[in-house]
Amino acid sequence: MDVWKALSALPPVDAPPDARYAVLVPLYDDNGTTRIVFTTRPEHMRTHPGDVVFPGGAIEDGEDPIATAKRESWEEIKLPSDSVVEILGGLRPLTARDPSRVIVPVVARIERPAELVPDPAEVESIIEPLLDDLLDDSRWTSQDWQGFEMWFFEFDEGILWGATAFMVRELLEYLR
Repeated sequence: MDVWKALSALPPVDAPPDARYAVLVPLYDDNGTTRIVFTTRPEHMRTHPGDVVFPGGAIEDGEDPIATAKRESWEEIKLPSDSVVEILGGLRPLTARDPSRVIVPVVARIERPAELVPDPAEVESIIEPLLDDLLDDSRWTSQDWQGFEMWFFEFDEGILWGATAFMVRELLEYLR
């Protein structure tokens, strides 16, 4: 499967006026396979402690979601802006636990630098699974959560669920 060709069908990155956050969905080639980059949040974080998430954060004045996603990726894992070689498009903006906090996912092809360095204030660890592992439906579980189907994918470092899992499931639909 040509991942990059399949992801060319992504729509442009949306920038709704009520967007408050943006995340980078970083993908890269690794010896003929494709990997995706997640982080885990430290347990001391005020919001979403221990969650598996994409690098991202609050949109600052004068920024669009792409600029925010790139800046936050630098702050959280030291991904240089010039390592983002192509913005592939965006996934649907969504909310997490607070419906007033709209998050814009920005899907990007990156050139992975020799080292990614987690900022200990915001990142406990960096997870870089194979996209093929996430495409394996037998590794996912789901359950009803307040009338919604909630998806879960377990890593040694933590569990992918909630808004981030929703983003990943949407991304995977482009690859099926």
